[in-house]
Parts: sequence; C-alpha cells; structure tokens
Amino acid sequence: MPNRPFKVALNGYGRIGRCVLRALYERGARAGFEVVALNDLADLASIEYLTRFDSTHGRFPGEVRAEGDSLRINGERLRVLREATPEAIDWAALDIDLVLECSGAYHTRADGQRFLAAGAPRVLFSQPMASEADIDATVVYGVNQACLSGRETLVSNASCTTNCGVPLLKLLNEAVGLEYVSITTIHSAMNDQPVIDAYHHEDLRRTRSAFQSVIPVSTGLARGIERLLPELAGRIQAKAIRVPTVNVSCLDITLQTARDTSAEEINRVLREAATHGPLQGLLAYTELPHASCDFNHDPHSAIVDGSQTRVSGPRLVNLLAWFDNEWGFANRMLDVADHYLRVANPTTVPPAPVKD
Repeated sequence: MPNRPFKVALNGYGRIGRCVLRALYERGARAGFEVVALNDLADLASIEYLTRFDSTHGRFPGEVRAEGDSLRINGERLRVLREATPEAIDWAALDIDLVLECSGAYHTRADGQRFLAAGAPRVLFSQPMASEADIDATVVYGVNQACLSGRETLVSNASCTTNCGVPLLKLLNEAVGLEYVSITTIHSAMNDQPVIDAYHHEDLRRTRSAFQSVIPVSTGLARGIERLLPELAGRIQAKAIRVPTVNVSCLDITLQTARDTSAEEINRVLREAATHGPLQGLLAYTELPHASCDFNHDPHSAIVDGSQTRVSGPRLVNLLAWFDNEWGFANRMLDVADHYLRVANPTTVPPAPVKD
C-alpha cells in the first residue's frame, strides 16, 4: 500500500488560497499533502511577500523565498504558474490528485470541465456552484462528507457561512424541530468592495467605501442551506450585512421551533455537540464576554456564543455564532480534500502529520 502525501495544486492565491497553504504547514508536515504548484496572475515577488507577511494572520510559520519560477517553503519546491485560464495549464503533467480551486471565479459545470479537459483529475471548489446540476457534491464537513464515494470529479466546499450555519441548524432540527429560520450574516469586508467610493461591482451598494459604512449585500445563504438540508426547503430566509472589520464574521440566527424550548435546553444541545460526537473540533461553545477579534485565526466552523441565546414565546429562538470566514473555511477545505482523496485513493495512505 503506497505511503505518500496527496499531491495538490492551488488555483488562485488570494485570501483563501494563502490561508489553505498556511494551514497545511500550521497543521504539521503539510498535513499529509504536498503542494506541487500554485497558479495566480500575481508576480513571483508579490507571491513571496504575501506568503511571508499577512496583516490578518501574521508571519508565515516557516522559511519562504523565491527561487527561479518557484517558491521554496522550508526547503521544499512549489512551482509557481501565471496562467489566466485553466486550459492553459497541463494539469496531468503535474501528476496531482486534486486541484484546490481558490480563485472564486468558476461557478458552473462547464467551468469545472475546463479543468478536467486540461488534465486535472478532480477539482474542489472554494465556493458554491450556481446550481446543484453544476456540481457532483456540495460538502459541509462534519455533516455530509460521507456522501463522497470517490467517483466525483467536481466537488464544492460550500461557503464559510454555510459551513457555520448548517451544523447548527441540523443539530437543532433534530433536537427541537424547526418550523422557520431567518438568518442575518454580519460579515467582515471583502475584496469585492472598494476602500473608498468607486465603481467596483454591479451591486451599487458595493461601490461604497467598505470602511465607512455598514452595507447590506445580497446572499445565497438560504439557497445553500436548502441544498444541504432539503427538509428545510422553503422555510429559510437570509440577508447579509458587511461591516468595517477585516476578518471574523457571525450569524445572527432566529428560529421558530416545533415545540416549546428554553435557552438552557438550546445551549445544552450545542454545548454537548461541541464536546462530543462528530462536530467535536468543528463546533465550539463559549459564554465568555467575547468580541469578534477574539476569534481571528480560529479553525472552528462555528463558535456559539451561549451568552447571547434568547428564547421568546417560548418557541422563538435567537442565536449568535462566530466564525473566522478565512481561517475556519480554509481548514474545512483541507478536511474535505483529505476525506475526498482518501475515498478516491483507498490504497494510498498519507504519512501521519508531524509538527514542522
């Protein structure tokens, strides 16, 4: 039985791509992966610099330097490509198991087929696809990764908000039953907003300065949750508000339950799930007086703030769940990639992670 790391390539090296690479090294010895190449339009000097230094997550925990057409990370060579389209790359020649698509630029099956036609064996997308027909599977780790058989070629890691919300809604639907759900995402600023007012997006609200206003934006969160929890279809509404912070977001979740409940019961269900069962390590629970910055670089999908749980009616429940929209999501992408490749390559056993 071959004992080797899974070989992957990164396509797109923005916030998520850089967090994915950093998380591999922070998890120890690349966590059973070898990053063979990354593709991004930025020049190599910028790629080296932005890998070494990050305003949100700090210095890279290792040695990084540019060398020829590559990065050397702790002495290991990572080839850097600068191609604008997936078909411009001979993915097969890279001898990889998976492309981690982190650009966010591709949303349809036709887009995914461009990677496959150019020799990529499989693609894991860091964004939701346009419809269920555009993807073989959408996975929220801790909820439905068992749906992967290994035969899939195009898989989505959903969104950071879906990864936060779906485990909570699944838990509470099983515990007390959910009639209706309303969610407000309070999200840190993103790069589809300008620093000062400027044309930047067809949504006119996103032409306004990211750091001078609280800005409502559109969201596909309700649709994304319904894909994962079809039993709640037609009973979920969602909206999103961008706020002037650089990282860490939260979901303000209002639920109408199927039976009477209490804040104590809701918190008990969530607290126990955070310490036992399949969500341990993915869900966290706290009642400390936190602010959002306390969760910067937190790898959990969701951190429930039990001090903010309210029940009125007694069937109207309100929750607050924090999440690092960069770091938590990047870690889930690696979890899904690891599970995906293990079921696709059952005869390959990556070496156990050892702290670098």
